[in-house]
Amino acid sequence: MQGKRVLVTGGAGFIGSNLANHLAKQNEVIALDDCYLGTPENLDDDVEFVEASVVDEDLPTDVDVLFHLAALSSYQMHEDTPAKGARVNVEGFVNTVDQAREDGCDTVVYASTSSIYGDRTEPSPESMDVKARTGYEASKLARERYGEYFSHHYDMSMAGMRFFSVYQGFGGAEEHKGEFANLIAQFADQIANGESPVIYGDGTQTRDFTHVSDIVHGLELAADHELDDVYNLGTGESYSTNTLVAKLNEVLGTDVDPEYIENPIPEKVYVHDTMADTTKMHEATGWEPEISFEDGLRRVCAQYQ
Repeated sequence: MQGKRVLVTGGAGFIGSNLANHLAKQNEVIALDDCYLGTPENLDDDVEFVEASVVDEDLPTDVDVLFHLAALSSYQMHEDTPAKGARVNVEGFVNTVDQAREDGCDTVVYASTSSIYGDRTEPSPESMDVKARTGYEASKLARERYGEYFSHHYDMSMAGMRFFSVYQGFGGAEEHKGEFANLIAQFADQIANGESPVIYGDGTQTRDFTHVSDIVHGLELAADHELDDVYNLGTGESYSTNTLVAKLNEVLGTDVDPEYIENPIPEKVYVHDTMADTTKMHEATGWEPEISFEDGLRRVCAQYQ
């Protein structure tokens, strides 16, 4: 993508700032954020920062492409304030997309979630049935339904991207998320500092860990191809939390044992295993992940070595 005027909501957050900084090399980029989770310190000088909420009026939506990433982005955040979660994740989505539509933008790429697949040790295709087990998942499913509405009623290109477990490490833009950062980032920092990472349950739960640079590439391709549906962004490989700790110890040259505790998240809503089927995205755009699990861990741990 080049020569475009672009708005990234949640643009000072973890994924949003990585996307904004990347696109700003060849495009005019506005990063909008209310600084609840994001910080303008994540942004390069050539990104225009606007502090505002996605539920506000008069947003800077006179753009060619809207990347809507703003959200309360975890189960716990949403459960702490369910009404705010719905307001930001659903109303904020509709408000921003509708303002963009009125300003002539017809290409939207937005964040959904892989959590709606539930527990899957096999790769999850976009065609399988999905459910809302939590308020967070309900809000992301609502986005997808509203995405269908804008697509069918207004002929907009609405690409919903179902992210799998996205990471970069505290050497990137994740540190400000603290306890809400990906496990890789949190565990690497703890182990590097001689602290025992806390594992819920027995550590056999698995995640499809996807490096943020692969996510950014997928988001850009979704806009370039004006995709209009839902698509997975993941690696198609999963690793257990126990394996993660062992691999981090190996890369860091440490020998820190984890602490196991009872899972505080109710079993009926806890997603134990995830793995992406990325066939649809690959066939539509040629996208495929480039950073392996091992390479990703080396990148995360580089700041500690």
